[in-house]
Amino acid sequence: MTFEEYLISKKIDLEKFAKSEPERFEEWRVLFEQMHPESFTMHKKFQINPTRRKYHL
Repeated sequence: MTFEEYLISKKIDLEKFAKSEPERFEEWRVLFEQMHPESFTMHKKFQINPTRRKYHL
């Protein structure tokens, strides 16, 4: 699973997120590439929902 596919599965708009918060987007992308998707979800559990609300797909 790619980071882009992961964001789609979490209903987060990739383009809006990358454009509005490029540093955080890049941090998440790099971290995602180093972890299993489920581990990433657990690691960012409390940040995913607010991000989804801001950049709803």
